[in-house]
Amino acid sequence: QLQLVESGGGLVQFGGSLRLSCAASESTMGNYAIGWFRQAPGKEREEVSCISARGGRTNYADSVKGRFTLSRDNAKNTVYLQMNNLKPEDTALYYCAAYFSTSFYCSGSSNTYDYWGQGTQVTVSS
Repeated sequence: QLQLVESGGGLVQFGGSLRLSCAASESTMGNYAIGWFRQAPGKEREEVSCISARGGRTNYADSVKGRFTLSRDNAKNTVYLQMNNLKPEDTALYYCAAYFSTSFYCSGSSNTYDYWGQGTQVTVSS
């Protein structure tokens, strides 16, 4: 059973930066596509970004394109979400998730993901 642990959240001012980490319990993290999702109070969960298991291809929601960068270090079993130029509307609980994959594609649908972390809170003050 793959376990995921997020870290790196916190309180930051408008325009600031944070780097979220998602650490996996298994050394085979490279066999999983990884996604980041977020949920703000009163809103539905939405995709932020994902990275494929093969090739490290990434996708981003339009709302974060150009500001967020997703990368993975399989040797460290960790995926990083670098978030720059943060805005108050980025405030949410951020989750990383994973599903086993042999594809160069990553899914943007939360229903595809089998394993979820507990989340890390990101708060951006105006």
